[in-house]
Amino acid sequence: EVDLEERLRELDLRSDSDIPDVPPPTDSTPEILKRALSGLSARWKNWWIRGILSLAMISGFFLIIYLGSFMLMLLVLSIQVKCYHEIITIGYRVYHSYDLPWFRSLSWYFLLCVNYFFYGETVADYFATFVQRREQLQFLIRYHRFISFALYLTGFCMFVLSLVKKHYRLQFYMFAWTHVTLLITVTQSHLVIQNLFEGMIWFLVPISSVICNDITAYIFGFFFGRTPLIKLSPKKTWEGFIGGFFSTVVFGFVFSYFLAQHQYFVCPVEYNSETNRFVTECEPSELFQMKKYSVPPLLQAVLGWETVNMYPFQMHSFALSTFASLIGPFGGFFASGFKRAFKIKDFADTIPGHGGIMDRFDCQYLMATFVHVYITSFIRGPNPSKLLKQLLILQPEQQLSVYKTLKSHLVEKGILQPSLRG
Repeated sequence: EVDLEERLRELDLRSDSDIPDVPPPTDSTPEILKRALSGLSARWKNWWIRGILSLAMISGFFLIIYLGSFMLMLLVLSIQVKCYHEIITIGYRVYHSYDLPWFRSLSWYFLLCVNYFFYGETVADYFATFVQRREQLQFLIRYHRFISFALYLTGFCMFVLSLVKKHYRLQFYMFAWTHVTLLITVTQSHLVIQNLFEGMIWFLVPISSVICNDITAYIFGFFFGRTPLIKLSPKKTWEGFIGGFFSTVVFGFVFSYFLAQHQYFVCPVEYNSETNRFVTECEPSELFQMKKYSVPPLLQAVLGWETVNMYPFQMHSFALSTFASLIGPFGGFFASGFKRAFKIKDFADTIPGHGGIMDRFDCQYLMATFVHVYITSFIRGPNPSKLLKQLLILQPEQQLSVYKTLKSHLVEKGILQPSLRG
């Protein structure tokens, strides 16, 4: 038996080229596709497989959108779990850590703990009225952060107790690997859910822009690509990058125009405790009301228009699609560097022609963070509805104190009528 401590000492001295190989993923392409495309070259065979599977995934995505916001939340959670599984599995294989005591169980335990914390915060924030009607949930929400900390602390103590002589360094490698994976997957997927609650349009436009950029950059690169873009991804070209940028900006502008016309997409997602359903009904904000804008003089001569009617959100879509096409790909480059570091082609073989789920969503997590920061920085203002929900869960004496303070403030500002001051 090879001494593990000696192997770890050697691991510290290895260069990137010495990283142990991970077994290549198996070909999961359905047999019917293999037979249908058997006469094509490998390049065109991959083109057709990617194209067919892309259309299938897009069709499934539209179906889930039709089923509503709750199904979208379940989709995000499912993708998060699968991405976590793919990254953790690579760690197991690279560091040969299948036999580490408790570690597989602890990895999934930490995933449950972190999800419990983040989704518990969401429940407390968006479902306050629903929680108030159920005593069992009141206890869980009131002590949610303490319970979350206690659960994590239990896992931390279990990890310390699992430390075994000659395995220390390897165990800490995997402990760090687990926490970085949690940071990448769970926290980012939580931001996706937060964006969804702001309105489905804040979920669909960014995600669709990344998908559009990925597809159009691949198409432009496939047919016109000549100039390499970055060494991390030899197949990426400047032609694909530039073509993807312009295609994505146009797509985001047009797609936003379509979505902005429907309440279903623009209204914040709220939970109706009376019907036990998510609802998307509201009076659309100014972002989604048609306005007339003056065309800059330089463009007037080209377009022949002096004014143009558009939704204000379409200008925000320009910022979103620009990020998706210029900065978003760096999430893919990062993933490419990660895969090269560990000598793997894809994260997994879940989707034929595409690799694993993480291979398709490496740019989405970066996009989710940007959208959340963008909303909180430039869009979101005070939300009276959310504030009212929080006031309703206060004790009566606390509500009365808030009422007196607010009344006194309004009187001083001269907003209350004299007849109401008594």
